[in-house]
Amino acid sequence: MKSRVILSHRERKDNNKGIFCSYTQLETMERKPFEVDTTTDDHKPYSAVDGRGADVTSNVDSFEEDQEKLVYRGWKVMPFIIGNETFEKIGIIGTLSNLLVYLTSVFNLKSYTAATIISAFAGTINFGTFVAAFLCDTYFGRYKTLSVAVVACFLGSLVILLTAAVPSLHPTPCGNKLLCEGPDGGQIAFLLLGLALLVVGAGGIRPCNLAFGADQFNPKSESGKKGINSFFNWYFFTFTFAQIISLTLVVYIQSNVSWTIGLSIPVGLMFLACIIFFAGHKLYVKVKASGSPLAGILHVIAAAFKKRGLKQVKQPWTNLYNHIPPNYANTTLKYTDQFRFLDKAAIMTPEDKLKSDGTASDPWKLCTLQQVEEVKCMVRVIPIWFACAVYYLAITMQMTYPVFQALQSDRRLGSDGFKIPAATYVVFLMSGMTVFIIIYDRVLVPSMKRVTGLDTGITLLQRIGSGIFFAVLSLVVSGFIEERRRNIALTKPTLGMAPRTGAISSMSALWLIPQLSLAGVAEAFAAIGQMELYYKQFPENMRSFAGSLFYVGAGVSSYLASFLISTIHRTTEYSPSGNWLAEDLNKGKLDYFYFMLAGLMVVNMIFFLVMAKWYRYKGSNDEDVSEIETNEEKAKQQEKQDKNSI
Repeated sequence: MKSRVILSHRERKDNNKGIFCSYTQLETMERKPFEVDTTTDDHKPYSAVDGRGADVTSNVDSFEEDQEKLVYRGWKVMPFIIGNETFEKIGIIGTLSNLLVYLTSVFNLKSYTAATIISAFAGTINFGTFVAAFLCDTYFGRYKTLSVAVVACFLGSLVILLTAAVPSLHPTPCGNKLLCEGPDGGQIAFLLLGLALLVVGAGGIRPCNLAFGADQFNPKSESGKKGINSFFNWYFFTFTFAQIISLTLVVYIQSNVSWTIGLSIPVGLMFLACIIFFAGHKLYVKVKASGSPLAGILHVIAAAFKKRGLKQVKQPWTNLYNHIPPNYANTTLKYTDQFRFLDKAAIMTPEDKLKSDGTASDPWKLCTLQQVEEVKCMVRVIPIWFACAVYYLAITMQMTYPVFQALQSDRRLGSDGFKIPAATYVVFLMSGMTVFIIIYDRVLVPSMKRVTGLDTGITLLQRIGSGIFFAVLSLVVSGFIEERRRNIALTKPTLGMAPRTGAISSMSALWLIPQLSLAGVAEAFAAIGQMELYYKQFPENMRSFAGSLFYVGAGVSSYLASFLISTIHRTTEYSPSGNWLAEDLNKGKLDYFYFMLAGLMVVNMIFFLVMAKWYRYKGSNDEDVSEIETNEEKAKQQEKQDKNSI
């Protein structure tokens, strides 16, 4: 997703008087990017209802003067932000990436229990981004939110380290015993404390980091605009770099050297990240909270419900109340005919009163057409978001069960007996995504552009749909590879016993690469397509929430994964065919589970295709409305000519 902060100059025509009124509008990821007082006592806002022009010259001058007082240091503060980002991501991912193995090998939890905990934990983090975005926009601002989040991440990683370093905080090591002592209530409580702190930290960092970095560049200057784009490139580079380091070096130390040493590395890096972040305290541009845009959504819903008994107006694009205040943060939208029940929120009745500046006296009873159209944009996204949440179930499983498959496969590399850590195999998903992004951008987009005529090659919904298709393909391949791994383990000599699970198949774990690479291709299509779709289809003042919407969908998927794992385990535990998700994969039917997920993904893909056909992109109905307005204008001109001829 590309985020941008652009100061643009726009013109608006008064349809009643033919007057052009220009004003400056700030487009950003938040409702108000800077807390400046832009109101004057004598300005007259433009209103589509009363037709008055807007004298906003003094308003704009005041706004620009306040902005000029800000000192943008741009790349001078990037060492603090990018340095913090790099160490922070290595610290967080270094703690979380091998947590599945940690819970089974140190806390002696069963594999399905550990998978359920990880899925629920990941889901809670993703839901936390939505809560953090709300608190950030409404109360604290990005700097304060990030300050709390980085400290919480450090404390959370420290608590997880203590569970490994202090013997009394984890169960007695199991070794090769078949029956192991599980954790007691106190040990579980201390572990959950560390996970809760990581939820607060990671949930606060994800929706705020990008926007906070962009705040440091002047959105009015060319160098500032270029700096913002470069910052995004560096951001995603550091994210990928952190994942690779965490899934290779840190995971290897944890799995093969010492859990205490391996978990100490993230703690040290998180402490360093805190120092770097707070060192730039006096240099940052700190955007204060400016109120949540969610109130406007509630206003529209409440007003439409209260006026549900009213009849629809014949020409809503001209007859609905549509006051547009100066310096409005969002792009002006034209009328669309979907979800017409929401139009009633903008119908004026004799009981509705206006203030002297043209705004509604009671926003819970009367909303503007602009507000209604913004809510429509968000409502249209909901079915697409739901299909994407179900899609992400495939990615969640590909980051969980391949680790167990690797544990019971031949992980040796070379003749010296070096073993690749099981959790490291997930890096093939990310590398597959990274490589395909380059292929997509350099090869597929130019090729498809010549066919479709679109600058992006294909539409955003087509990109997401392609990702869902590759997710189905990855699950089908996963099922066949697991069937092969189990058959080899049951029919050919094995390589010993994996602790607390079963025999190690002689099939090379490198056979897991195809399914993980296909999942990476799916993410290159669907994940980036989602982020771009939410960013472009949501109103400008809700783009931080648009970013968190992606993580909320991933959170729903994680909870759905936990539900499916628990349900399948309980349902098949005592079935004649055996437990699909048995502790020993050689006795289970994990391939059946993969095929079942593939079937679910096919149903989800059909649902997505139906919703994509129904979907209308923001502004897609403009041509219809413009044609109606043009026909009306032609009729008026013809009537005027007839009068003149008479």
